[in-house]
Amino acid sequence: MPSFKNDRMSEDIHRELTDILRSVKDPRVSGMLSIVRVELAGDGSHCKVYVSSMLGLDDARQSVKGLRSAAGYIRRELFARLKMRKSPELHFIADDSIARGAEITRRLGEMNHPEVEDADDEL
Repeated sequence: MPSFKNDRMSEDIHRELTDILRSVKDPRVSGMLSIVRVELAGDGSHCKVYVSSMLGLDDARQSVKGLRSAAGYIRRELFARLKMRKSPELHFIADDSIARGAEITRRLGEMNHPEVEDADDEL
């Protein structure tokens, strides 16, 4: 049975975390960072946050280190903004889905326009 309250809370956490990440002062946290997915546990005690960077997986991993050190601040801000009964423990996970999506888009573009690739080969 789907938990609509849990899904709604996950979306709220996603929205608020996006705003909170802008105020994190850690230099390891990239400005090109985006939250890909938020998975909230059924009891609301744990939350997996998948983050990705436009600059690649290595940058996302560095940002995750900064986010882990700022987790207390982020968790406090999240608790204050959402008026939750209990604040979930945040687990940040680096993801490369943005870079992977850009690569897929580039390859699809090459498939749709093969004459551009052939023109580059002739030069």
